[in-house]
Amino acid sequence: MFGDLMGMMGKLKETQKKVEATKERLNTVLVDEQSTDGLLKVTLTANREIKSISIDDSLLQDKEHLEDNLILTLNKAIAKATQVNETELAAVAKEGMPNIPGLDSFMK
Repeated sequence: MFGDLMGMMGKLKETQKKVEATKERLNTVLVDEQSTDGLLKVTLTANREIKSISIDDSLLQDKEHLEDNLILTLNKAIAKATQVNETELAAVAKEGMPNIPGLDSFMK
């Protein structure tokens, strides 16, 4: 029993290292999004850090339109980056989970 417990603890530590490495890698995964009219473009990392924002000059003439585009486009980009982030981290975490009977049905 203690051997199993020690094995599980080792596997969990290994998984924790893989999760940390995945988080670091996600800093280099870029997610691009643009407004529906294509006048605003944003790039985020999969860890949801804004890397760039490109604004067409025509948007600078209409503050309200620019603000609306920023909100909508950033929210879409954040949602997309969050999905990538959660999918990647879930895959690493699931791979490292010990085989505990009944856990699969509990996690669904």
